[in-house]
This record gives sequence, C-alpha cells and structure tokens, in this order.
Amino acid sequence: MKILITSDTYFPIVNGVVISTNNLYKELKKLGHDVKILTLSTDGESKIDGDIYYLKSLETKIYPGARVGNPFFSSITKEIIKWKPDIIHSQTEFTTMVVAKIIAKKLHIPQVHTYHTMYEDYLHYLWGGKLLSKRLSAKLTSVLLNSMECVITPTKKVEETLLGYGTHTETSIIPTGIDLSKFKEKMSEEEKNNILQKHGIPKEGKKIMYIGRIAEEKNIEEIINFYSEFCEYENVSLVIVGGGPYLKKLRQEVDSLNINDKVFFTDMVKPSEVHKYYKIGDIFVTASTSETQGLTYIEALSSGLPVICRWDPCISHLVINEHNGYTYKTKDEFKRSVIKLLRNDELLKELSNNSILRTEAYSSKHFACKVEETYKKVLDRLVELGIAI
Repeated sequence: MKILITSDTYFPIVNGVVISTNNLYKELKKLGHDVKILTLSTDGESKIDGDIYYLKSLETKIYPGARVGNPFFSSITKEIIKWKPDIIHSQTEFTTMVVAKIIAKKLHIPQVHTYHTMYEDYLHYLWGGKLLSKRLSAKLTSVLLNSMECVITPTKKVEETLLGYGTHTETSIIPTGIDLSKFKEKMSEEEKNNILQKHGIPKEGKKIMYIGRIAEEKNIEEIINFYSEFCEYENVSLVIVGGGPYLKKLRQEVDSLNINDKVFFTDMVKPSEVHKYYKIGDIFVTASTSETQGLTYIEALSSGLPVICRWDPCISHLVINEHNGYTYKTKDEFKRSVIKLLRNDELLKELSNNSILRTEAYSSKHFACKVEETYKKVLDRLVELGIAI
C-alpha cells in the first residue's frame, strides 16, 4: 500500500504524537509498505526530505509550540497527489488534517484518523480557555471525526468519550505501540552514577521518578505535595525529568515546602537519552488524568519500574494493583502504596519483574500490524460498496 501519514508535529519537536507517528512510519515500512509523512516545517519553508514532506508554516500563540500553515494551493500537496496514496492516516486535527481531506477528496481515497488528544483537558492553553468551551470543542470534534472512514482510539476511555461527543464513525481501539527494546536494555552502574552526579542526585536511597512534560494538566504538584508529607523520614528522592510551561511553578512549590534537598529537576532531556533516566529509578509516579493512553506508563513498566498513578479508566488494563503497581484516588492511598514499596525490597522486585512482562502487547510492531489490519478493512469495505478506486 501507499500510505500517507499526516501530523502537524514531527521531529525535531518531541511529544507523544510525534513518537507514535514515527514508530508507525518505521514499522509500516518494515511491513513492505510505501509510506510518506506530511507535516509542518519548523523553519518556515516548504521542502521534501526523503519520505518527509514539510509544508510551510508559521508559529502561532494559540497554544505553546503550535504552528499553522496554508492548506491550500501548495506545491507539496500537488507532489503528494502525483504520488497517489491509497489511504491517508491523519494524526492531528488542524492544518495537515485539512490537507489530508483535500487530497482524499481529489483522489477519492479513504481517510483514517487517530484521536490522540483529549482537548477538553487542554482548553486553558487556547487563549486562557476563552476561545472554546468544552461543549463547542466536543461538537467540532464530532463534526471532524464523522467525516472519516474510521477513527482509531488508543483506549476504550477515548472511544466512549467520542461517542458522548456524538461521533458515529466506526472506531477501532488500538493502543499506541512504542519501541520497547531500548527501555529493556541493561545499563551499567557507571552510567547510572554519571546521570545521578550530573543532576546532583544522591546515590543513596531509592528514587521515585516522574518523567514527562511539565504542564499543569499533568498534576505534578499533587505528587510533590503528597511526597512532602513522608520524604523527611524515608531514604528517598523524587526526580522530575522533563521540561515544560509549568516547571517554574513547580520549583516555587518545592521551595515553599522546603524540600529542595529531596526533589531534583533535570529540566529537558534529549529524546535519545530519556530511556536511561528510567534506569536510575525504583518507582514511577504520576497524578495525571488527562492521558489518552499513558505512553510513559508503558515506558516505565518496560524499564522494570512499578507504576503508582491516579486512577483513570485509560490505564485499567495496564496497571494492576499488587501486580505491577498501584492506582490511587486519595492522598492516603498514594502514601500507603509508595511507602509499602520503599520498605519492602522483595515486593518491589516482584512488581518490577511483573512490570516488564506486562508490556509485550504494546510493542510498535504489534501496533503497526493492528493499524495495517484497519487499513485493509476500510479499503475492502469501500471496494464492496463500489466506491473505492
């Protein structure tokens, strides 16, 4: 198949959508497909670099890092039309989705869409939450998705949310896959010590890790506040890995709690180095409820870290209490779960071993095979209806 994947974001930007898009691209190529990616350039110029088509774009203040481009009358679009893809798989809902719809209509080909982002959790970025209400956001989402041949959702939670919005397009639940191999690699004690030394983290004691984007919706402030209530009498450090718009606020919170010697911020880490930071930890924690699938949860489990996270339907299949971690709803549940693992090395080891075994179904290869099945199903259905070329 000739497959066009579209996304408003791609490397050098790094986020969950970019990682998912890149993994899908690589694995579909391995399966023998001809795959190209359409994205927005970060240097403002239209260009083609191998399989990657970059559409001219400008930075916008709608939300941090957002870019927009003119989806009409582009030479890049004309080149893609000449290539004649068999199917389009869009990953984001803005500029490149419009281009995808233009190409799909011109070539009479189907468009599949993956819904990655629960926008109702991010409306505060859109001009301080004044641009869209949750109700209007839901309505716009349903209108967009009802024009697709199929919508891929990473979890049942997302599928049910879209049904609540009024989306009636056929859906397919496919958890996003990641490259598990690098998270399962062993790391030498010397490498671990180098990372600890670089950030002034004590070698002694256990390490509780948060790894991800530092943003308000990730609710990291809750973790810090809960942690502050027991960190003084436990031999433990909290390590917060990542950068983002809420980093300054979190540093101020740590200062106000007077636990600077117990909490360590690494700031932004190179994407190629992130997997190493899981290896310095013992437990992964998160309080986010804005996840659609929890990629960092899978990364942590693949690295052998039990996960302690706020209860969310999207991770009910992933984090199993007393098996590979704990979910919590209250402060006391969080504290009890963390302290139990800090004080019981045998239990920590058992949950660590179980964590690694739990993630095989989330490999990028498995993910791509499931997406490929969806493409074939969509194309076959249109052939049966006599409306596919």
